[in-house]
Parts: sequence; structure tokens; C-alpha cells
Amino acid sequence: MGNAQPTVVPFEDFDVVADIKAIRKACKGMGTDEEAVISILANRSAAQRMEIKQAYFEKYDDELEEVLKSELTGNFEKAIIAMLDPPHVYIAKELRRAMKGAGTDEDVLVEILCTCTNQDILNIKEAYAQVHERDLEADIEDDTSGDVRNLLVSLLQASRDESYEVDEGLAEQDATSLFEAGEGRFGTDESTFTYILTHRNYLQLQATFKIYESLSGTDILDAIDTEATGTLKDCYITLVRCTKNPQLYFARRLNAAMKGAGTDEDTLIRIIVGRSEVDLETIKDMYLEKYDMTLKDALSSECGGDFKRLLLAILH
Repeated sequence: MGNAQPTVVPFEDFDVVADIKAIRKACKGMGTDEEAVISILANRSAAQRMEIKQAYFEKYDDELEEVLKSELTGNFEKAIIAMLDPPHVYIAKELRRAMKGAGTDEDVLVEILCTCTNQDILNIKEAYAQVHERDLEADIEDDTSGDVRNLLVSLLQASRDESYEVDEGLAEQDATSLFEAGEGRFGTDESTFTYILTHRNYLQLQATFKIYESLSGTDILDAIDTEATGTLKDCYITLVRCTKNPQLYFARRLNAAMKGAGTDEDTLIRIIVGRSEVDLETIKDMYLEKYDMTLKDALSSECGGDFKRLLLAILH
């Protein structure tokens, strides 16, 4: 957990005036100099990009977002616009998008909420209320049901222990509870699974899973695979994988977004833009280790044009 590395860090020689002039020039006249836009935005931190947006408006009385929207198209435009929001605002918009209209994109809810820290949850809830004038918890309650709803609402309480202390006695108790809630009897007691997976710290959970395995002779992931189904199973698996190695979880998500027919560009944008200042460097390492191929090469074969150039620039 402690050694996760980003790919994007604050630009040392940051000069907001030079940046807005260069972007202005890139968007003027016939055609757009996409390379110039990429080389600036992919090499600035989110906070620096917010400064650029603000300064651009103050100097030119134009919203940078609107200017770029009129110049760019497709996934490239989507990714650039994502980079112009503060990270929590962008994620709040993604959550809203996942719940709007017919049907709910539960994969997106799971990916975001099951991987958040307590502070992330609080920031996202606040951003969601600000941007959408709606309550995130109420929307999640309306859009999901049953055990999945209970689990996501539990995560929204942001009440996970985030210390690094392991209580062996508690691990033994929890492992026994998990065993008794699942394999040990007919049917699965979801509330036990949910409570433990959403409240214990990551090291505590790792200790619990070890004891669980010695008790049951089964790896916790295999047990979940047999006991749970549908979105609830996805939630449990995500939480367990994040306990063990969050960066490997994101590497798997990226791989799944590129597998099979068609590419899920929204997921690529969400993870590559969203994790760039958190742990994207480490996600790249995990990707290579798991798939024997660099993330750069994988993206290069799946994406094209300016969209590809932008993602590769963020990957550094």
C-alpha cells in the first residue's frame, strides 16, 4: 500500500501564463495543435490544471472546457474534459453517469466505491452534492437493491478502520464468522461478509483471509466464487483484491476494458486519468507482471490517434 507511485507529479517549472498562451495559440485558426494541448495537460498535476482553467477564463473570458469541446472530438475530447475537473468532481460525474437513464452501470459503482479510502468517499459525496445538487447515498439507494445496496451504502459511511494494526484474536473471530456465514452452512449470511469487508483495515483483512484459508482449506476468493453471484460477487471480489493489491485490481480492470470485441474507453479514461497522481506507475508494473506485456503496448494496439497519444503521455 505504502509504496504506490504516480506517473503525474506537479510540473516543477510551472508557468501558468505561458501555458494558457500556448493553449490559446494551439486552438486558434484552422485546425487544432493537439500535440501542444497534450504536452501541457498530460504533464501538469490536477491542481495545476485547475489553475490553468481559472487563469484562462480570467485572461480570455472564455471557458477552457468550452473552447476545447468545440475543437476536439470523441474519446480524446472526453479524456481531456475529464482532466479539467478536480479528481473528485470527475469521479462524482462518473457515478452520476453510471446511474442516469435506464439501467445502472453497476460495474462503475463497484470499481469506484469499493476502491476508495474514507477520505475519498467524503470528498466524492461532497463533490456529488455540489455538482448535481443531489445526495449520493439517496441515489445509490434508489438505483441498487438488496445486498448490493447494503454493501455500497455501508461503504458510503466511510467507517473503515484505516490503521495498520492487526488484532490476531479479531482476525480469528472474523475468519470463523466468515466461515460460518458461508461454506459452513446452507446459504450465505451476506451481512457478516459485508460488515467485515467494509469495516476492517487492509492488513487486518489479510490476516483474516489467511486464517480463513487454514480453517476452510479454501482461498477466500474461491469461497466467494461459489457462495455469491452477480454484482454482489463483483463487490466482494473487488474488496478482497483491493485488500491484497489494489494496483493489481486496476491492472485487471484495464485489461478487461481492452479484451474481446470493442474497447471500453470510459474505463480506460477513468483509471488512467483518475489514478495518474495516485498509483499509475505501480499499476503499470503490475500490468507487466500479470500480462507479460507493457500497458503502453496494450493501449497502443487498442486505441488510436490523439486519444492514444494522450493516454501514453499520461503513462509517461
